[in-house]
Amino acid sequence: MADGPLAGIRILDLTHVWAGPLSVRTLSDLGAEVVKIERAEGRGLRVPIGDPIGGWVGGEPGPEPWNANAIFVKLHRNNRSVCIDLKHADGKALFLALVGVVDIVIENFSARAMPSLGLGADVLRQANPRVIYVTMPGFGASGPYSEWVAFGPSVEPMSGITNVMGYSTDEPRNTAMALMDPTSGMCATTAMLTALREREETGQGSVVELSLHESGVAFSGPWLIAHQLGEPIQPIGNRHPGMAPHGVFRCQGPDNWVAVACANDEEWRGLTTVVPGLDADMPLEDRRAQQDTIEAAIAAWTGSMTKGEAANRLQSAGVSAGPVYTTPDMTADEQIQARGFFVPLEHDTPVPGNPIKMEGISPDDWTPCRRLGADNAEVLRDWLDWPNDRIEALRQDGILPDKPPA
Repeated sequence: MADGPLAGIRILDLTHVWAGPLSVRTLSDLGAEVVKIERAEGRGLRVPIGDPIGGWVGGEPGPEPWNANAIFVKLHRNNRSVCIDLKHADGKALFLALVGVVDIVIENFSARAMPSLGLGADVLRQANPRVIYVTMPGFGASGPYSEWVAFGPSVEPMSGITNVMGYSTDEPRNTAMALMDPTSGMCATTAMLTALREREETGQGSVVELSLHESGVAFSGPWLIAHQLGEPIQPIGNRHPGMAPHGVFRCQGPDNWVAVACANDEEWRGLTTVVPGLDADMPLEDRRAQQDTIEAAIAAWTGSMTKGEAANRLQSAGVSAGPVYTTPDMTADEQIQARGFFVPLEHDTPVPGNPIKMEGISPDDWTPCRRLGADNAEVLRDWLDWPNDRIEALRQDGILPDKPPA
């Protein structure tokens, strides 16, 4: 993007999977100029093992599956792609030349990865004293777990969240969305903006470290407080200690549900105007004690209508409620459609927009995900003013590939 509040900020993005790419995509939507530094082979979403979770753009992998992974495409709009062999001395030299002309370098490798390449924080800051280096190892750069392999679904249970999910104490349940990834991604976005602001004051770059693990633990407040107070920690299902009723209720049709959360007495009184048999003057303490009876009354009422009808009637009565959506329901939702949240960037396939809406930001300025190595020559010419023959020599030597090895 050429416009936006972050226009002029340059980012080298070495991240993979979800947390890092999400954080960078947020900034690129706001105008930052991002170059994705990629490798032609190895772990990551660009080159999946088997069929990717989100399928293929256009429905098929095609002759270049590394350019058709739907999840990768969704996370990498607005970027330019430069593919560099960082294990080669010339590749490292090229990378450090790029570091010299950017504002931010971000990666989410293991704590040892960049130092093992000879590209640790000291080396990057020597190449550019004003650079902001963001590193996101799964468990941080120090401590007994710093060398552990980290992935969202395996880190999430260590945050304490899995222990309170679901109903049964026999089988803990993950959130099914690797919650630590978007959580740490948003932490990284905040960190980059903060570091840019600090640089305005000091004129110097900085090293920013955050971990996938701690990003989850940071949100464990209620359970941590309960533990400190000596209260038992156990799964609570859909009920809430401070609200009643609070849960999901079956509606007409197969697997159709509506969520209800009475946040206060006023909402409770609204609920009693539509659900028969409830006492409008019942205080919270009594509602909590009689939840089984109250929930049965609500379920009998919601079972006679669709989830959309139930949600609309509850909302009309001033009750916080919403239908439990499937993914197709969510993408077709009239509120989402009315606000134009999904943006058709790839083969007319809608991808999520940016929840931040402000003047100077328009999805019309966003660009689709680039093909692997599509911008090798352009970036080196634009950012480094390198001549074509020098770039071509690197390509011939395999330092600048544009596809995985055969």
